[in-house]
This record gives sequence, C-alpha cells and structure tokens, in this order.
Amino acid sequence: MLPAERDFYLTQSVHSDPGTADRLAELPGGPDELALLVRHLLIHREEAGRFGCALPESRYRSEAETRYIDDILDIVLRLDKAPLTAPRRPLDRFAGTCRDFALLHCALLRHTGTPARIRCGYATYFAEGFHDDHWVTEYAHPERGWILSDPQMVPDVRIESPYELDFDPLDVPRDRFIVAGESWRRCREGEADPKTFGVSVLGLMGMWMVRANVVRDLAALNRAEVLPWDAWGVGDAGRDGEHEAGDEALAVLDEAARATVTADFDEVRALYRDTPSLRVPETVTSYQSYDGECDVRLRGPQDQ
Repeated sequence: MLPAERDFYLTQSVHSDPGTADRLAELPGGPDELALLVRHLLIHREEAGRFGCALPESRYRSEAETRYIDDILDIVLRLDKAPLTAPRRPLDRFAGTCRDFALLHCALLRHTGTPARIRCGYATYFAEGFHDDHWVTEYAHPERGWILSDPQMVPDVRIESPYELDFDPLDVPRDRFIVAGESWRRCREGEADPKTFGVSVLGLMGMWMVRANVVRDLAALNRAEVLPWDAWGVGDAGRDGEHEAGDEALAVLDEAARATVTADFDEVRALYRDTPSLRVPETVTSYQSYDGECDVRLRGPQDQ
C-alpha cells in the first residue's frame, strides 16, 4: 500500500469522526478486539428479539437515521454513562443497522492507527439462496492486505450468540460477502437473479437496489459513508425502482462496478472525482425505511 492510500484510509471522514478523544481512552488496539467492542455498543434494530428484548418504537424508528459516529456515541453514552469499554445490556446499546456497526468499527480502527474503510454489498449468510443487503468493515492487514470483518456477527461472550456461522466473522470470505460491484456484474451478465438481492425483512429486492449499492460502495471507498437508503445521481432509482437507468447511466454504473471490484485506489478516487453523477452531492434523497422520503443536506464536504 502506497503512503497516499494509507494516509487516506487512516483519516477520519465527516461521517466517521468520533468527536472528542477523551471518551475513546483505553481502547483496545487490535481489529478483532475493536470489533467485539462495537458488538457491545450497538444492536441492530431488527435483531432485538434475538436477544430476548423489544425496542421502544421511537428508538426503532429514529436511531438508525443517525448519520455520524460522534452522534451515535452521544446516544450510546446517553443510554449508559459508563465508559465505552464497559459492558452494556442489549437495550442500552445504540439501535442501528449493519452500516453503523461497520462505520463505528472503521472509525475506531482509524483512531487506533489501522487504515480502514467500509464496504456495501450483499451477505450470503443470513438466508440460504438470498443475498442480503449488508455492510462490513474492510481494514488493511500489514501482511495479508485488505480483510473483511463483520462486527455485527461477532459472538457476544456475555449473551448467547443469535447467529450461527460456518466461518470467522472477523475474517469474512470473499464469497460470503459480495461487494455491490460484483453483484451488479453477475446480475448484468445473467449469472445471478436480481430478485435474490435486497432487504428480505422489507420485501425489497431487484436490480434497482444493486444499482444504488454500486454507487454507495464507490462513495464509501471515497470516505463518503452515507446511510443505506440515501440515493443520488445514477444510483437513484426512486422508491421501489420506478426510475429506470438509460444506456448512458448503465455505462457509468458498469464502470463504477468494475472499479469497486478491483478497488484500485487511484482509479476509485479519479472516477469519483471526475463523474458528477457518482459523487455524493450536498443534498441527497433519503428513502427512509419507515418515515418516508425526504431531502437531507449533509454535513461537510463529500468529495474529499
């Protein structure tokens, strides 16, 4: 890894910046230990029942709309004022989505000196034969290169794990998490059925969702770590995919997909910088899961 790439992924984004350093005191330094810490700070809003508890409706709807890690940590500490390294009950954890697990892990890795980014794609380990919309962390190992880690799936030693995996979630095989660009290629070339890609719990699936994730993954590789339902440019298929992509947009999406699969640093930076329909704008359309569509003005620059 060249110095420019290392420095880029060591630097916090406007989304991953954890805020004041005093609350990050005494953090563990290793990627695996940090993933377990994230598991102890967050709960996925759809998994509370797996832990034998129920989220209040207000929290279920609102917390996952939190975009920035400093705000997420504010909520964590409001729920339980103990240091971030202290144990927390499931209901005393921030109720977010897989993106929040990945981004908090990424933020802590950057803070402790490990280059990291998050990836948008599809997991094959939630339901057999289905590719679930999912986000994971990708960090730079000094000997092995980029490694995928899924902090949401890390077993909690104090609570019986709600998941059964046949692999180490701290070292996710590339055929168990498929980045959005590869998913797009497989669907475009007829190797995979687009109807097996999506959010099963919401009944949302199809090529229009893969299309949006290609653009979100390219943005994430450029440290613009948006929410899973934010859309803009060629990635914006509207609600339920009513806006089809024309030939020009498809060509741009094909190029973005190829670039995100190889994840060549110079290429993903140049493509993002030079293609307005791929860059995250100041205002995005947010297709919120439960509270409807709205326009959101983002904090800070998104074309870093």
